[in-house]
Amino acid sequence: MKEWIKELYQYALGALVVLSFVAIVVLMIVLQPSSDDVLNTIVGVLGTITVMVVGYFFGSSKGSADKNKMIDKK
Repeated sequence: MKEWIKELYQYALGALVVLSFVAIVVLMIVLQPSSDDVLNTIVGVLGTITVMVVGYFFGSSKGSADKNKMIDKK
């Protein structure tokens, strides 16, 4: 698979996860469910995944991936 397609999928998946998290949080604020355990679980899971996505794109994993690309090019 071409490298730019792989990166496009990564960025699209990251954007989808973050946007899903924001949408669920906005829905919770607007709808104010009384006690919906399933919705709270979904928010918890999406929150964790969002932290992982942001950590990858802006944390040490991104730097490590960039370093590996530089090594492969040489």
